[in-house]
Amino acid sequence: MLRRLHHDQPDSFSFTKENLTWAKNQIKKYPKGREASAIIPLLWRAQEQEGWLTRPAIEYVSQMLDMAFIRALEVASFYFMFQLQPVGGVAHVQVCGTTSCMICGSEELAEICKKYISPNQLELSENGKFSWEEVECLGACSNAPMVQIGKDYYEDLNPSKLLNILEEFENGRIPPPGPQNERFAAEPASGLTTLKEFKNEKLRNNASVDLAVTLKDTVTWLGVSKSKSKSKKQEN
Repeated sequence: MLRRLHHDQPDSFSFTKENLTWAKNQIKKYPKGREASAIIPLLWRAQEQEGWLTRPAIEYVSQMLDMAFIRALEVASFYFMFQLQPVGGVAHVQVCGTTSCMICGSEELAEICKKYISPNQLELSENGKFSWEEVECLGACSNAPMVQIGKDYYEDLNPSKLLNILEEFENGRIPPPGPQNERFAAEPASGLTTLKEFKNEKLRNNASVDLAVTLKDTVTWLGVSKSKSKSKKQEN
């Protein structure tokens, strides 16, 4: 699929002080002359900061890495994790539509998105909080159907569960990611049959989800936080 930069672009971009420090530390991970290897994490952090990946952001990152703009644009336009147009300020929902998810009901999830967000993919909802699109396999086939929102996977869904998740975001809350049918990870729906000794009753979520929730380190968290900040400014 041909992907182009959005027609309406901001004038400039620069990392915040915190993100600039983070970016420089990422670049240090690579040998001299191989700094361009940091292109994906830096573009991702730029997208986290702005909500979507703008031309000025791609130019800024390419200059940091001393690489041609076209090389950075090739990366940004190739990977669908990078949003080249404005997306919902609170949540951009990516519905997996590949085989396992399709068999398990992804088309019904897409219908919820059409009704709750917008009839068309990559189109902002009326309040600007949401957008959605159908994507190819996200690699969580054992927990189909599922959607990705920011960094987070919401798995083992059905239409009512997805609707509840969207309503939670609408109300400024962040539903915990991971399986939504009381599964811990990707074990059989009927419960563990092996490796039972490794089950940790103290963890409410699996290790990956538990860490994300504890650190509040997700795009979705940032999106809700931005939305709340804007609302407070408008009230004042």
